Amino acid sequence: MDGAHDLGGMHGFGPVDRSQQQNFVGEWEEKVFGLTLACGMQGKWNLDQSRFARERMDPAHYLGSSYYEHWLHGLELLLLESKLLSIEELESGIANPAGVFEPVPQERVPGLLEQGSPTLMECERSAIWQVGDRVRIRNEHPHHHTRVPRYIRGRCGEIMRHYGAHIFPDAHSERGEKVPEHLYSVRFSGEELWGDKAAEAKSAIFVDVFEPYIEGTAS
Repeated sequence: MDGAHDLGGMHGFGPVDRSQQQNFVGEWEEKVFGLTLACGMQGKWNLDQSRFARERMDPAHYLGSSYYEHWLHGLELLLLESKLLSIEELESGIANPAGVFEPVPQERVPGLLEQGSPTLMECERSAIWQVGDRVRIRNEHPHHHTRVPRYIRGRCGEIMRHYGAHIFPDAHSERGEKVPEHLYSVRFSGEELWGDKAAEAKSAIFVDVFEPYIEGTAS
């Protein structure tokens, strides 16, 4: 999905600000982080649906707000869409006692976080591309969640590694289905992405690219 969240490689935004040293600037950010994890453990949505919820934030609001404000917006949207929260509860800040859901017991939380959720899957189809192949990325602009950054679309790169088949984020966010697709590490030269004059000499970027994102061999 194209939007204000996909700013990688775009001009006019300056360098990435790396001055922040702590994980949370304010106490409310830590609470939003905890709430997002706790609500996600209800199993009503997956990680890619959570990302897509943040991407649907109004662009002007997205660019004018902080990282955990994006998280909060996404969480509110997911809670409303999954019927775990009503608009009246959200606006009033008062929970309906009849609608309160059971939280995950505290003693289970560390184990669940350590366990994670594996994405590696079996796939009946063999990988199309091999290490060393020169490929071109599809220049498509889907309206759903996708993990192909805008700055590599239509560009050519070299397959450097095959990771096996993993959950395809596009289908996972749109339909909740765990569809296996082969995943590769693709090397793009700086010149290919930003031109000879703008790119630093001998610079390169490695991007993890799912097979459906690849159009074909580079000419």
